[in-house]
Amino acid sequence: MEQTRKQLIDLLAESKDQYISGQELSKRLNISRSAIWKHMNELKKQGYLIEGVTNKGYRIISTPNSLSLDSLQWGLNTEWLGHQLVYEPTVTSTQIVGHDMARDGAPHGSVVVAGEQTAGRGRMKRYWDSKEGYGLWFSSIFRPKNLAPKKATQFTLVAAVAIAEYLEGLGLDVKIKWPNDIFIKGLKLSGILTEMQAEHDSVEYIIVGIGLNVNHDIRDLHESVQHKATSLRIELGEEQNINDVFQGLLLHLERKYDTFISEGFKHIKSEWESKAYRMNEWLDVRTNTTWKAKLIGIHEDGAMVVKDKDDKQHVLYSAEILW
Repeated sequence: MEQTRKQLIDLLAESKDQYISGQELSKRLNISRSAIWKHMNELKKQGYLIEGVTNKGYRIISTPNSLSLDSLQWGLNTEWLGHQLVYEPTVTSTQIVGHDMARDGAPHGSVVVAGEQTAGRGRMKRYWDSKEGYGLWFSSIFRPKNLAPKKATQFTLVAAVAIAEYLEGLGLDVKIKWPNDIFIKGLKLSGILTEMQAEHDSVEYIIVGIGLNVNHDIRDLHESVQHKATSLRIELGEEQNINDVFQGLLLHLERKYDTFISEGFKHIKSEWESKAYRMNEWLDVRTNTTWKAKLIGIHEDGAMVVKDKDDKQHVLYSAEILW
């Protein structure tokens, strides 16, 4: 049933503003005209505005601004990322579901999206507020061939550059805070969590989880983060179509992944550094003690590179940065 509806959506998407007849849909999907009519009614229930004209056929006028498997797939233009797509209204965490899917053999490029997470988490197991209807919470499964585990940390930076480029296309001035946050005007908009499963000297799979605040008003943000978080709605001044945002992010993530696999990390590294939050500024770094350091770039393995007051360089992997 879901596969048939996806094929129906793909056919309607290909037709764009042109009508496609019920007879043609019936023929191409190998189902009855009555079944076509039933699928159209189900799409209408999900919020699709569908026009049906006698002797012309059907076309979709508008798509819903709510998440469903159909709405997420409608208009998705990726080559491979998200073609195996799972949507769950409520999960504990898309990362947990992603690991379960990967262990069960989900193919490269599979994506799980949640309407709501009850136990969303970020780096260092920090809680991520992810209530239904406001943001995007999804995890993508990657199965890179012959990738050494030490390079898996670079995936967070690849995803960060992809998200930043998509947001820049919306006219936003975006900065990437090492290692995994997207900032606008000093406020957090998005976070990334990368986890992997490795066997011996190669990666079995990598899961990249992304959370992004989309349609939050300031009152919708948890009171503990209202002074340090933002959303696309707040920054752009109007509600965003959450499905369009998802599809745009996936397209940029796919392109950056392909660039990373074909050309290596050098190009990604350069792009990341050009967008780095507080680049060439002095920061407080907490290791065994707290000391001053200037951010000067990232290492080839994704670690943070700073220099101290004596101009000595340090490569930081797990230090806490007091931004």
